[in-house]
Amino acid sequence: MAKVNYEIVKQIGVVSKSKTGWTKELNLVSWNDRDPKYDLRDWAPDHEKMGKGITLSKEEVDALIKILNQLDA
Repeated sequence: MAKVNYEIVKQIGVVSKSKTGWTKELNLVSWNDRDPKYDLRDWAPDHEKMGKGITLSKEEVDALIKILNQLDA
């Protein structure tokens, strides 16, 4: 498997933390030297390992915010 290069450009916030120390985080991440995107995934405490996640463009984040704001909380 090819190595994936990434750089966490900006740490935005932690959504949750597990007993093992891994955190689900929203960050701005550049993957393989591309423009950064919003990224939601689990990270090991040292950010050397990661779980599966999703990446979203600014437009997709804006659409998600609109959808979430319509939920009855």
